[in-house]
Amino acid sequence: METTLQVQPAVSLADELKTKIERKTAQLGVIGLGYVGLPVACEFARVGFHVIGLDIKPERIARISAGNNPIEGNEPGLSDLLSEVIQSGQLRVSTDYALLAEADVITINVDTPVDDIDHKPRYVALRGACAALGAVLKRGALVIVESTVAPGTVERVVKPALEEASGLRANLDFFLGACPERVMPGRLLANLRTIGRVCGGSTPEIAETMALLYRQVVNATIDTTDVVTAELVKTTENAYRDVQIAFANEVALICESVGADVYKVRELVNKVPQRNMHMPGAGVGGHCIPKDPWLLASAAGPDVPIRLIPAARAVNEDMPAHVTDLVLQVLQESRPGVPPINDQTRIAVLGYSYLENSDDTRHSPSVALIMRLEQMGAAVIVHDPWVEEFKGNVYERVQDCDVVVIMVAHAVYRNLDLTALRSRLRRPALVDGRALFSSDLATQSGLIYCSIGCSVAWGAHG
Repeated sequence: METTLQVQPAVSLADELKTKIERKTAQLGVIGLGYVGLPVACEFARVGFHVIGLDIKPERIARISAGNNPIEGNEPGLSDLLSEVIQSGQLRVSTDYALLAEADVITINVDTPVDDIDHKPRYVALRGACAALGAVLKRGALVIVESTVAPGTVERVVKPALEEASGLRANLDFFLGACPERVMPGRLLANLRTIGRVCGGSTPEIAETMALLYRQVVNATIDTTDVVTAELVKTTENAYRDVQIAFANEVALICESVGADVYKVRELVNKVPQRNMHMPGAGVGGHCIPKDPWLLASAAGPDVPIRLIPAARAVNEDMPAHVTDLVLQVLQESRPGVPPINDQTRIAVLGYSYLENSDDTRHSPSVALIMRLEQMGAAVIVHDPWVEEFKGNVYERVQDCDVVVIMVAHAVYRNLDLTALRSRLRRPALVDGRALFSSDLATQSGLIYCSIGCSVAWGAHG
């Protein structure tokens, strides 16, 4: 009698990876331990995964290895969590890519800047990370790009770089995905835990595997899709914000020209359902919004006219120059008959980071403002409670200045005593680039006051 041998179907590499993720036996690697990668590494270590963190900066690795948080801004819970996962051994950090040879899942969190001239993405860091990772990449591993990149980057840049360095083939020997980060400095852990993610996989099965992984740390909706859609979603999100902020800034400029108050206009506009006019301000900074619209635009074919994104970028990039104009206005009022700025002019700039209660200075509008004022001959005194070189007592820092310019809405500035501020100044002028104070309060304190989108208000001054 003939017997039939029952052959069990082979378990696929993707199925093996899913099982490891479910059991939390998957080894995780995180490349890049900055504002994105560090909290990601800590969170996965917190829930029970063994994580290897990689960074090219030895000094950063030394600091993290000692359990010290290299991010200086106000990041609730991150320092304690980092110390905990380092002490427990769930997170190990190094500069040596060889430690990723056994990693089952690797996330890439490195910078993709855009060129200042042609606004095209530059992939030096990403290509370098892929080459180093590819040299040790094991069969069956999943590589997830969390960095924000131009649509098509995973297919055109990451895939060939990994295949060339590893000798492996994508979707046969290893897998690819994109799950762009959605965090902001000051809320890194909270954003990571509570904001939904888009998992774009090179196959539907890989997208589901990614979703299984992120559900371990994200208490929000996880959507699955293809890689290029995930890339598009993130760049579109930030381009949308840039365009909306530019619209608010342009309306603010119109309000100034007709003597109206943009904040009152905004309040009344937003009473209409489905209206959400953004806040105008002294400029847009940070790592994402000044860059990501260009990443989105760079994906367009030569037959696609790109007009709105460059226009919005131009409006927002020009806001520090407009703040300079406001400084000249208030100085002319406070110093009649004297050139607005000369070599005796002292201007205090409050805020050097780009974001309130953060030490992140990337693409800070304050830098552009300070450069313009110094080129005009003014002495610029900078204060920032979060940036080491500019810390100190804010009232002492503004002593004998001719005008104060608020560029960042740090909590310490929201609580300023304007009467005490006025008593320190040589001339009674305040330019409020973040609308922290009402004109009534400022003028009652004896200040000449202006903010973006409002007429200059004159207080009692001598």
